[in-house]
Amino acid sequence: MNVPLSLQNARPSLQTLAADSAPSLSIVVPLYNEVEVIEEFHRRLVAVMDATGRRWEVVYVDDGSRDGSAALLQALQQRAPNAAVVSLSRNFGKEAAMTAGLDHAQATDAVMVIDIDLQDPPEVIPDLIAGWQRGFDVVYAQRRSRAGEGWLKKATAHGFYRVMARIGGPVQLPPDVGDFRLMSRRAVDALLRLRERHRFMKGLFAWVGFPSLAVPYDRAARAAGRTKWNYARLLDLSIEGITSFTTVPLRMATWLGLVTALIALAYGARVVLMALFYGDPVPGYPSLMTVVLLLGSVQLMTLGVIGEYLGRIFNEAKQRPLYIVSEHRPSGLSDAPA
Repeated sequence: MNVPLSLQNARPSLQTLAADSAPSLSIVVPLYNEVEVIEEFHRRLVAVMDATGRRWEVVYVDDGSRDGSAALLQALQQRAPNAAVVSLSRNFGKEAAMTAGLDHAQATDAVMVIDIDLQDPPEVIPDLIAGWQRGFDVVYAQRRSRAGEGWLKKATAHGFYRVMARIGGPVQLPPDVGDFRLMSRRAVDALLRLRERHRFMKGLFAWVGFPSLAVPYDRAARAAGRTKWNYARLLDLSIEGITSFTTVPLRMATWLGLVTALIALAYGARVVLMALFYGDPVPGYPSLMTVVLLLGSVQLMTLGVIGEYLGRIFNEAKQRPLYIVSEHRPSGLSDAPA
C-alpha cells in the first residue's frame, strides 16, 4: 500500500524517537564512601538542573564504596527517575570511575563531571552551560580560591600545575583546574577513544583539544566526610600526570648521566695529572666512597625513571579492562539495558 508523502514525513523515525527520549545533559558523579553528602548533593543538583529547562540525567558511579553509599544510591534512584547508578565491582580509582560514568552517560548534547563532596558547587553549572551555548566544546571551572585547604596543599597544587605547564609539551594543562567541567558530545566521544590504562584525566581532557573556555569560581570547603586523597596518593597522581604526557624525565636522566660522566672524567684527569706532575697520592677512602655513592645514586635514580615508563608499557600490554561493572541501573530517561 502506498503511503501519502505527507504521512511519511509526519512519521518520526526510530532514531528521532530515541533522541527525543534521551537526556540532553548528563552529569557524571564518581564517588567512594560519600554517604554523608549524597542526599545534600542531589538536592542542590536537582534545584540547579531543573531550572535549566533541559532533559537531564545524573550518573552516579559507586567506586566500590563500603560505607552504605550503594544502598543510599539505590533508595535515591527509586524516587529520582533521572538518576542512573553504575556500581563497580571494586575500588578502581577516581580516574577509572570517571571513565565508567562517561561511558554510560546517555546525553545527546553535553556531559559534565563534578565531585560529590560539594567543593565544586553545582550552582556553577549554569555558567558552564552558558559557555557551551556560546559555541565552546569544553568549558572548565577554574579555581579562583580554595577554601578548607591548608597552605601545603595549595602550594603543592600550585607547583604541580606550573611544572606541567613547563614540561607538558604539546598538552597544556590549564592551571588551577580540576575535573569539574562540561564537554560537548563530540568532545566526550573523542575522549572515550583513549583507552589507556594509566589515566590522568586532567591531561586527557586537555589532549583531545577543541575550543575551550575557563569559568572562574570559588571552591568551597568539603560539606561532610573526609577527603580520600592523602599526600602519597597526590604524589602518585602527579607522577602519573608527568609520565603520561611527557618523556622529559627520561631526557633529564640522560642529561644527568652525561653531566655526571663529564664531572667524573674531569676529576679522573685531575687525579692523574696531580700524580704525574706533583706526586700527589690518589685520594683515599673518604673521597672514593663519596664518588661511589654519588654514581650509585645517579644510576638508581635513572633506573627508577626508566622503570616508571617500563611499568606503564607492561600494564598497557596486558590489555586489562579499565573497570568492571557489577551493576548498571540506568535512569528512567534512557532505554539502555541494565
